[in-house]
Amino acid sequence: MCIRWLLGSSQLQRAWRAASLKHLPYGHQGTRRWRHSGGSTYRAVIFDMGGVLIPSPGKMAAEWEVRNHIPSGTVLKALSSGGENGPWMKFMRAEITIEDFLQEFRKLCSEISKTDMSVDFFSFLLTNEQVVKQFPVMTEAITQIRAKGLQTALLSNNFFLPNGKSFLPLDRKQFDVVVESCLEGICKPDPRIYKLCLERLGRKPSECILLEDLGPNLKAAASLGIHTIKVNDPETAVKELKTLLGFTLRTVVPNTRPVRKTMEIPKDSLEKYLRDLLGIQTTGPLELLQFDHGQSNPTYYIKLANQQMVLRKKPPGTLLPSAHAVEREFRIVGTPFYVMEYCSGLTYKDPSLPGLEPSQRQAIYTAMNRVLCKIHSVDLKATGLEDYGKHGDYITRQVQTWIKQYRATETSTIPAMERLIEWLPLHLPSQQRTTVVHGDFRLDNLLFHPETNEVLAVLDWELSTLGDPLADVAYSCLAHYLPSSFPIQPGLGDCDLTKLGIPTAEEYFRMYCLHMGIPPTENWNFYMAFSFFRIAAILQGVYKRSLTGQASSATAEQSGKLTEFMSNLAWDFAVKEGFRVFKEMPPTKPLTRSHHTWARPQFLPRTLGRRSYVTSTDSSPAHASKGALVFSPEGLSPPVREVYQRLKQFIERHVYPAEPELQSHQASAERWTPSPLVEDLKEKAKAEGLWNLFLPIETDPERKYGAGLTNVEYAHLCELMGTSLYAPEIFNCSAPDTGNMEVLVRYGTEEQKARWLTPLLEGKARSCFAMTEPQVASSDATNIESSIREEDGFYVINGHKWWISGILDPRCQLCVFMGKTDPHAPRHQQQSVLLVPMDTPGIKIIRPLTVYGLEDAPGGHGEVLFEKVRVPKENMVLGPGRGFEIAQGRLGPGRIHHCMRLIGCSERALALMKARAKSRVAFGKPLVEQGTILADIAQSRVEIEQARLLVLKAAHVMDVAGNKAAALDIAMIKMVAPSMASRVIDRAIQAFGAAGLSNDFPLAQFFAGARALRFADGPDEVHRAAVAKMELKHGL
Repeated sequence: MCIRWLLGSSQLQRAWRAASLKHLPYGHQGTRRWRHSGGSTYRAVIFDMGGVLIPSPGKMAAEWEVRNHIPSGTVLKALSSGGENGPWMKFMRAEITIEDFLQEFRKLCSEISKTDMSVDFFSFLLTNEQVVKQFPVMTEAITQIRAKGLQTALLSNNFFLPNGKSFLPLDRKQFDVVVESCLEGICKPDPRIYKLCLERLGRKPSECILLEDLGPNLKAAASLGIHTIKVNDPETAVKELKTLLGFTLRTVVPNTRPVRKTMEIPKDSLEKYLRDLLGIQTTGPLELLQFDHGQSNPTYYIKLANQQMVLRKKPPGTLLPSAHAVEREFRIVGTPFYVMEYCSGLTYKDPSLPGLEPSQRQAIYTAMNRVLCKIHSVDLKATGLEDYGKHGDYITRQVQTWIKQYRATETSTIPAMERLIEWLPLHLPSQQRTTVVHGDFRLDNLLFHPETNEVLAVLDWELSTLGDPLADVAYSCLAHYLPSSFPIQPGLGDCDLTKLGIPTAEEYFRMYCLHMGIPPTENWNFYMAFSFFRIAAILQGVYKRSLTGQASSATAEQSGKLTEFMSNLAWDFAVKEGFRVFKEMPPTKPLTRSHHTWARPQFLPRTLGRRSYVTSTDSSPAHASKGALVFSPEGLSPPVREVYQRLKQFIERHVYPAEPELQSHQASAERWTPSPLVEDLKEKAKAEGLWNLFLPIETDPERKYGAGLTNVEYAHLCELMGTSLYAPEIFNCSAPDTGNMEVLVRYGTEEQKARWLTPLLEGKARSCFAMTEPQVASSDATNIESSIREEDGFYVINGHKWWISGILDPRCQLCVFMGKTDPHAPRHQQQSVLLVPMDTPGIKIIRPLTVYGLEDAPGGHGEVLFEKVRVPKENMVLGPGRGFEIAQGRLGPGRIHHCMRLIGCSERALALMKARAKSRVAFGKPLVEQGTILADIAQSRVEIEQARLLVLKAAHVMDVAGNKAAALDIAMIKMVAPSMASRVIDRAIQAFGAAGLSNDFPLAQFFAGARALRFADGPDEVHRAAVAKMELKHGL
């Protein structure tokens, strides 16, 4: 196990320290606070750090343990182990070094969890000081406290970083006194550290209030006479602190703050202007605050006399052409001035609507949907808005506008943006309605009545015009695809919407269509791609302005990193739309394209505004390799490259060392029983997130079941797994389960998925695929003779199958069976696929088959009789007569998986061969100096590289054009990879001499597997014939 995901979260990096771990056991949990009996006036407020000013990692630790199958409470138990003399408390008193602490911490975690836990990311956390954002409510409270002349102090259990500085990710200027345990050599709840803080403040205990989240620390402070507030929630704690201090700690107007220095405006001239404009005679100063919401135009709250107003203006400095069109808003507001009436109500920044009931959330989203329908139903003629914008071609103009805006603010090359700039103009909707469009319609731009959930006002009209209303609908669904931890605005992507009562994006869109009385559009993915592209361009502009101090939001600098994130989400939807269009193309209309290797889709010609870019970049946070032919792991996007490195380390640390024991198990009397070591390694792999990597994003676009990798990305990972015979199963990426799981994902009903897919994905079950028959040439699937006939509401199976891989495994619970339902139907519509539970009566295993004498236990390869096997009708996949279609859909990815594993197998064989050649001496000199061995090494390297490029090209074509278009490439790699691997392994065996034939090395098993794959998934002759036919067709 590894704790990198828990300690790698940005929130935890901001929050980590022991005193903030709320769930450590302590007494008096029911006591809210301890009060001193004195009645002195308060002069100082003392704050703890973790759990008070910044988030506590306690809950995240618990969630991470559940998510990674780590025993609950492991991290907290390890940190609290030993009490005052434990490694954590010693570390916070600077009595031990970080290296000593990490060593002890790892040992404790491993003992508690009874697994080998890595703490590498914990080390990273402790040695990388991050700039973090403390709770806004606490920042505001400290500002108000200091404005009233009271003192503030920070009292924290803390530790030293390797650079000699303490971990203090806060602005020290907020505090008059800072007391840290690592600097003082004492920790809370030791009374001495409280007395030290009081002494430096120059205050008596009765003059101070302490905000703390841990019971023992509160109790120690209260015993000295300090007033205490237990912090469970920052908002509640601030309210309680307000009661004690007797003055407000929040600004009166919600969501406002003092005006940022770079956004100040001349108050005197503004006050004079407003007094003259509104005829205000009463005295009293103008009150000016800045709304902390928004990323573009600065917006201010103004109060003058009894008038409350909102002022919206352009940012200062030089701006982009057509950007920040504040002047458009007067058409909606009804006045040519940009001072608007202040409307009091509720805005919801978090789309998950925390604290509300499911019925309230449903009502709010319904109200949001209906308001959007009202905007899109405005009578343009009756309202005089016919000239509010151009009619028609809205999306075309918008795409070009945002391309220009992005180019004007571009600070670096972002591959996904380049692909979108090329793709969007070629996939514009053929039909568009024209209505008023808001342009920035989302939940946090709506003002709700605090009691009725009625929408009182719609804000931020600067992007409004006449255009395609579906652009508004898609834009309002952006939050559905963003994570809840998204820094600018929380999303709903990882939330249980059904439990929350919030409609999914699809339900929200159907609701809109129902209210508007229109049919749902088929190209919804285009609108989502465009919406994410547009927000990516906006964020890039915000980031560019932040570099010059023009941005209105304090969080603007974060937007630079988020542009890439958004553009990759946009490209995800572009890929989905591409697959939708491709699948709807007539089967008789093949793609016309060159079969040469290309680094970008050939059907996307170079367009205006596109510039060349590398196929990958180290700065891309997601699928930089999507649509690109990535030749080496170094070219993968950073997240995928990180998975690659973790996979490589896992195989080197855990799989290779386990191979001798696993090989011995395969040769023992217990060989038909799964190895406990494999099961242990599977749990480790699952805990480290190296699980179900195989499902391509086309099959699983929502990433419900797998890692969401492209075929190219997975090809590089699959090569790694191919270096060991046992690795694919350990990562739940082995055949035939991968192909069967893909069948269920692609074609299975929800009931079939619940029964079979879930246990397969969890690694709790195995499966087999029954197609090959001994009596016929099964390389032609139409030859299959096994029958499936309908009888009394069941299907009855009769047939003789062999070479059924995995059927002997006691964990095998499912047989995916292919047989004939209608021998008289057209040739490719006779076959059907059934899901057959392995405990069904009538399944008789005749014998295990061997491959060159190898049994491949515990799964093996079985010869099986199916006699009167009765299967419920609901176990039919996709429908009668669809078996050939399913088999072909299943074989494409499976074939490329086999081929890429063969590349890894060949690399391992070549590595063993080189090591052998360097260490063995024959005829007076090392083998490495023998000419024939050198020639074999060189030839092997060349053949591996050639085969790898061809396999990667096939994966690339599958990614950009789909499995059908990649038929030629898939056939070619099936011709090339097994033969290449057989030759490379054979040379390695020759270098080892007789030892190469033994089970002391994996070469004999490698060779058997490679040779068998010249039959599996179709013999070489079939693939040669297919390649020749397609070549002749393209040549005419």
